[in-house]
Amino acid sequence: MKEQDENLMTPTGLPENAFRELGADEEYRPVMHPAHDQKEVTPYSVITGLFMAIIFSAAAAYLGLKVGQVFEAAIPIAIIAVGLSNALGKKNALGQNVIIQSIGACSGVIVAGAIFTLPALFILQAKYPDITVQFYQIFLSSLLGGILGILFFIPFRKYFVKDMHGKYPFPEATATTQVLVSAQQGAESGEGGQAKTLIIASLIGGIYDYLVATFGWWAETVTTTVSSWGATMAEKTKLVLSCNTGAALLGLGYIVGLKYAFVIFAGSIFVWWIVIPLMGTYGAPEMQAMAPDLIFKDYARMIGIGGIAMAGVIGIIKSWPIITQAVGLAGRELKGKSNAVKEVRWQLDISMKHIVFFIAIALIAVFIFFYTGVIHTLWQAAIAWLVVVVIAFLFTTVAANAIAIVGSNPVSGMTLMTLIIASAIFVGIGLSGTSGIVASMVIGGVVCTALSMAGGFVTDLKIGYWLGSTPKKQESWKFLGTLVSAATVGGVIMVLNQVYGFSGDNALVAPQANAMAKVIEPLMMGGDTPWILYMVGAILACILNWLGVPALAFCLGMFIPLSLNTPMLVGGAVAYFVSNSSKDQAVNDLRRDRGTLISSGLIAGGALFGVFAAITRFAGFEYVNPLDEGLTQILGCVAYALLIIYLIWDSKRAKR
Repeated sequence: MKEQDENLMTPTGLPENAFRELGADEEYRPVMHPAHDQKEVTPYSVITGLFMAIIFSAAAAYLGLKVGQVFEAAIPIAIIAVGLSNALGKKNALGQNVIIQSIGACSGVIVAGAIFTLPALFILQAKYPDITVQFYQIFLSSLLGGILGILFFIPFRKYFVKDMHGKYPFPEATATTQVLVSAQQGAESGEGGQAKTLIIASLIGGIYDYLVATFGWWAETVTTTVSSWGATMAEKTKLVLSCNTGAALLGLGYIVGLKYAFVIFAGSIFVWWIVIPLMGTYGAPEMQAMAPDLIFKDYARMIGIGGIAMAGVIGIIKSWPIITQAVGLAGRELKGKSNAVKEVRWQLDISMKHIVFFIAIALIAVFIFFYTGVIHTLWQAAIAWLVVVVIAFLFTTVAANAIAIVGSNPVSGMTLMTLIIASAIFVGIGLSGTSGIVASMVIGGVVCTALSMAGGFVTDLKIGYWLGSTPKKQESWKFLGTLVSAATVGGVIMVLNQVYGFSGDNALVAPQANAMAKVIEPLMMGGDTPWILYMVGAILACILNWLGVPALAFCLGMFIPLSLNTPMLVGGAVAYFVSNSSKDQAVNDLRRDRGTLISSGLIAGGALFGVFAAITRFAGFEYVNPLDEGLTQILGCVAYALLIIYLIWDSKRAKR
């Protein structure tokens, strides 16, 4: 029997039917025996997971506020977990490594929920000094949102990870699962080298980004406006091309891949090379006098916001059958009519009765938080609470579905729609002005974090399903990781606001938070809301969806600055080249996977050392670069080219 089982394994150690749909009478058997108890939750796995949550929360928060993209920490954490357990000589550590990854992965999802919304309060505070931002508001918004995301998704677990086995690709979960299995097997056979490769790439990416952020020896962003012809072209035609030279963004583009990187870049080009030149040439006189970046911030980006909101609505419509089916499954289990085999450890969830009880407690806590810490009028707090409950629950499946299909969570677009709906309701019930701004952003933070957690949690549970972990243990310890990550993110946001700020010169870009601020201010302060631009974006999203183009990715590219989208395309192009650099498909696959590992290192190292750069500046260190801007631009191109060459060269070192 043992030889027969081994013959059914793929080269990565997963069963042959791990990634395909099952036959009528076929069952999937995970790597770890589904009925036997496994070593999963231990002091080692919990403490290590919490440490990863703290480190990667700080790193992801910095990177997300700097470039608007939150890297998923699952793969780096998985590799570190495997390397650490092997270095400590732990046997049969696969179950513990899954728990480490599951707890640590709270970092990325909590960060996304917090930084996409709450920094908008600091952005608007510069304009309206009576807006106050307290640590407890950031902390509780992230914590309660994360808890709601966990609880709302658990009833959908069986549908997404078991019933839809082989029907969704789960790109991020697939990569993480293969890392956990193959790295574990390689280490046990004495041939494991993935952790070493990751560490080297992390050091290269980290030192690279630290030097440019701290000393500025080469340009962090290269742009055509530095040259005389580029400046003239920007002035006359409003055409600009720019590219961030950071290591982390290059790695992010590689992992996203050419297809979606191209769609995102296409959205950016549509705005920067079509919409902005048209507005700058044929728009109002004051618009014609604006620089391209100002036209983008004040006008063109609004089209992208409308598109993102409509893409979220389209997502809910497409996911409605999933919602009704999963709710029915949970209802049958609550009534004791489920056909699940409860004695099998591998399919044990937290009891549905307990889930309902915990949801009730969480919703009471959310209401108390809204009433005592945000909105001090009972009936207004009740309406805000109702908005959060309905939207967070409906969008849960949209977030999980997006992660399961493309590995990218459209949480920022769904949150934008939440803000528009919530703000319109709040103004209607008399909650406006700066108090309305604070209420909308904190409430938006709760919804955003809930959706981010739901999308991220489906990855963790799918990894556990493939490997044979106990869902109940993953679900239970996810709450502790959420608590630690929420506290870390709250502190990091407060520190980064003091060091860099989120508006003005040399501030962190925080593109999503700036977009949120743009939406919320006119709604709450009585200004002109650009409904026409929103409608144009919404219509564009419908047309894109009709044509089969990923509307969300395209519209995201429309409101993220061009300089941050260009390196995504560069990274995607590198991934395509590496994946097609040999006539042997097996070699191409190995090179692609090694490139993914190296890119994960560039992302993790660049983000972590970015935090170190922030601490350096916070400590008072300031370096005045004696080089002129033209020379730093040239050096930036050279440094970026060398980084690309390293990524290609090291990726192609993979052999059979």
